[in-house]
Amino acid sequence: MCGLPLAVEKAKAGFKTIGFDVQEEKVNLVNKGVNYIGDVVDSELKELVDSGMLSTTTDFSFIKNVDFVAICVPTPLDAHQQPDISFVKSSSEAISKYLSKGTMVVLESSTYPGTTEELVKPILEEGSGLICGKDFYLGFSPERVDPGNTVYQTKNTPKVVGAIGEDATKVIAAMYRAVLEGDIHEVSSPAVAEMEKILENTYRNINIGLVNEICMLCEKMGISAWEVIDAAKTKPFGYQAFYPGPGLGGHCIPLDPYYLTWKAREFGFHTSMIENSMIINDKMPEYCVERCYKVLNKQKKAMADSKILVLGVAYKNDIDDYRESPSLKLIDLLKKEEATVDFYDPYISEYKYQGKTYQGFDAINSKILESYDLVVIATAHKSYDLNMIQESSKAIFDTRNATKNLKNKSNIEVL
Repeated sequence: MCGLPLAVEKAKAGFKTIGFDVQEEKVNLVNKGVNYIGDVVDSELKELVDSGMLSTTTDFSFIKNVDFVAICVPTPLDAHQQPDISFVKSSSEAISKYLSKGTMVVLESSTYPGTTEELVKPILEEGSGLICGKDFYLGFSPERVDPGNTVYQTKNTPKVVGAIGEDATKVIAAMYRAVLEGDIHEVSSPAVAEMEKILENTYRNINIGLVNEICMLCEKMGISAWEVIDAAKTKPFGYQAFYPGPGLGGHCIPLDPYYLTWKAREFGFHTSMIENSMIINDKMPEYCVERCYKVLNKQKKAMADSKILVLGVAYKNDIDDYRESPSLKLIDLLKKEEATVDFYDPYISEYKYQGKTYQGFDAINSKILESYDLVVIATAHKSYDLNMIQESSKAIFDTRNATKNLKNKSNIEVL
């Protein structure tokens, strides 16, 4: 239920809200007032459920009784790195069966420019017999979520709205203004809003690709990339700091550029700069394995049969989300090099990868750390006892510069 934070805000604003999901387990949790997502306050969710302002169901027939429908479903990549919009398609089909006149339908899932008008609109019209712009309103307003951000959340993050027709744009924007505190920016079409969201994430993808490439070059030159970045960000204009790491994670930044490059080919256009940044970022887990080899070599230790502990499988610090996390690929690559690999993440006790489930440590201590040849910090959770980790580990490879404030770094190598 990707739209739970938005559903909570709508209910808090006084709108009776129903969440629809095909996953019965999540539906049951919400109906009990049990939160399963980091961006929602537990007590607020329970209060809204207990008061009857928020409920969830797997029965899409309730859509005939609502005025506003937000589609907030996953848009992953398939096995061939092509857009998988099957969730958008199936949700649109389910909605179309119960769509009534005057309803606002808004797609919030990240996707390629044209999805709302080329895919969602025909499905809704065919399934309902209604006409877009005459009988119902249709638009696109991308989710802007930064998990773990304590300043900008769903309530106060600015929103972009693009709809089919000026009336639809005004009506949908007014709905969001009644719920959210952030500015609502209206654009001329859903395609503009769809492209805007991809630009946001592609901008980050390209800049992270740049610093990852600088990082690899700095390592060859014996220069600290982290010190270079800290020096560069002292410039008060013309530069924004991005940081290297073991790869990109999350549901948007690693995926959205693939949506754009796929759509661009329809127009005979090759997004060369974007594709190059994707190649660099996708390569980072392999590069980190190469660096692990070097750290182990300094100990006269072969990779095969080495014991490696990876700290962190979440894709960013202080959250419990491991979607597209580079840690998973890093662990898999280390295992393919015949190392024995375990993990610890204070937020994630187990994860699923390529059809298998992997269990981690519930906690770590000095004795556990001492038993490993190498500790890899893959996610910089703030709860780590870095002094204990440093004192107890034979060698550390820090991919996030989490150890930057430690005084003794004799056994630490930083990406």
